[in-house]
Amino acid sequence: MAPQREWLEKDYYATLGVSKDATTTEIKKAYRRLARENHPDAKPDDSRAEARFKDIGEAYSVVGDAATRKEYDELRRLGASGFGGMPGGFPGGAAGGFGGADLGDILGQMFGGGAAGAARGGRGRGGATRNRPRRGADVESDLHLTFEDALSGVSTTINVTAEGPCTTCRGSGAAPGSSRATCTTCSGSGEVTVDQGMFSFAQPCGRCGGAGSVVESPCRTCSGSGSVITPRRIQVRIPAGVRDGATVRVAGRGQSGRDGGPAGDVLVRVRVTEHPLFGRKGDDVTLDVPLTFSEAALGTTIVVPTPSGETRRIRIPAGTQPGKVLRVRDQGAPRTRGTGNGDLLVTVRVNVPERLTDEQERIVQELHTHDDTTARDAMLGVTTEA
Repeated sequence: MAPQREWLEKDYYATLGVSKDATTTEIKKAYRRLARENHPDAKPDDSRAEARFKDIGEAYSVVGDAATRKEYDELRRLGASGFGGMPGGFPGGAAGGFGGADLGDILGQMFGGGAAGAARGGRGRGGATRNRPRRGADVESDLHLTFEDALSGVSTTINVTAEGPCTTCRGSGAAPGSSRATCTTCSGSGEVTVDQGMFSFAQPCGRCGGAGSVVESPCRTCSGSGSVITPRRIQVRIPAGVRDGATVRVAGRGQSGRDGGPAGDVLVRVRVTEHPLFGRKGDDVTLDVPLTFSEAALGTTIVVPTPSGETRRIRIPAGTQPGKVLRVRDQGAPRTRGTGNGDLLVTVRVNVPERLTDEQERIVQELHTHDDTTARDAMLGVTTEA
């Protein structure tokens, strides 16, 4: 088994709950016990136990084998000591001591491939990163919508400021009539080799930044960068029923990519202004309706507006309590998932007048003499004094 990057990051002895000096028998015993405790058949609904079972198996496959365990211990020791004081820190020679594994492979795993060169003056395995296509960055923008537009959906344009290819040099960075020249420092390879004793490490060229070429006559418009910051107008379609805070993605209209990479996206964050009457609760629209005491007590029929601009008549049952919610089907917002609309939720609010006329006060006083407070007092555990 070849050394892996995970060997430097994972302590397999700790996973098995044994010391680094544990015998093969102790390791096997610990593995069998933990595997039995965390087996999916023993804990069928425990996802953490399933993940633990996999970790235990991985650990045992490395330290449960004598040859693999030796490679693991040696690589962990070298990683912790910075290669044991290079050069000469490797047992068995520069490339020895790893069960035949190539030292360049080990360094590639430890340093991410192209960052490390091979032993004895070799070039980096990963090579230079020059001209690797890079995706452009995303651009964020806020869009303010009315409550009605958020429900019905809308197509509109937004203004964004983003980096795009320079139209003068067409993204090359070189002045018109000239072109990029091969970098003389790296001879166009995009990387330079730094000798460190018995090793040679490849790193991006400092003059061309890894591109392999330089601009000797920079474009005046973009100063040689190949891109400029410009305002743009972008068409965006907002779906019906969009909620406040939602993000709509416009693909490919963000910052331009580099070295042939794709452009980023524009992320449109929707801000919905509050409505004087309606509110939102998921796909439902809410509406508070004030009733007089007599309407709530005796029952009535009222007319309410809907988000579509139409009206609906709803029946208020006699004895309706404050806070009761009445549902008007299919008069809410378009469902963000599925088809159809949500509902209009009408909440009853009993309106208590702050001032009464003499006649109103007389009627209320007469009603009060017939009020039965027995149920309320029993609930509170008190007695109303006369």
